[in-house]
Amino acid sequence: MSESIEQRFINSAKSKTFRNIVNNFGLGKKTVLDIGCSYGELLAHFGKGSVGVTISQDEADYGKAKGLDVRYGNIESDAFILNEKFDVIYANNLFEHLLSPHQFLIRIKKYLKPGGILILGVPCIPKMVSLLRFKKFRGSLALAHINFFTRETLIRTVEKAGWKPTAVRGFHFLNMLVDLFLNPIYPHFYMVAFPDPNFQYSEKRLKELAGYADKI
Repeated sequence: MSESIEQRFINSAKSKTFRNIVNNFGLGKKTVLDIGCSYGELLAHFGKGSVGVTISQDEADYGKAKGLDVRYGNIESDAFILNEKFDVIYANNLFEHLLSPHQFLIRIKKYLKPGGILILGVPCIPKMVSLLRFKKFRGSLALAHINFFTRETLIRTVEKAGWKPTAVRGFHFLNMLVDLFLNPIYPHFYMVAFPDPNFQYSEKRLKELAGYADKI
């Protein structure tokens, strides 16, 4: 078991897409909150003071044993609180599993430093839907997922929660034009966004959301 976990640490270091993101945003020198961090395999590539969160106690314990700041908790729970703020919030392969993606996007803003960004990695249904015939492009339809997105619906979801997207691309290539050209076939996108300073949530809508939360 531990060998397969260690292989995940090795694979993360080899991932071209992950390296592109780290280099593009200078994550090696920034504090990053990695939500849904699993065993913390990405934390070693982020700056000092970075923190990972997982809903598995075993994963948290494993990460801590490797000297990583991996914490056990459910980011969707009101009981979970972090005292720190971060330069970057990173969440990959998490959004599609959340009970309330909208509430998640609202909640995590308090953990971001002024000028900070969100990097949200989400499997999406490709624009060329005929590609769904091939296994490589069907990741967004996995049985474990409870939310399903296209690139366009992902953008709208993030905007409706008060974020301003600055990039939505695969990051397979550092050259943005090449990356954007391939957008129609990408099965996985990384949304880069920052809090919209002009976003206002109507008081009526806040009360509706509070009432909904009381029922679940």
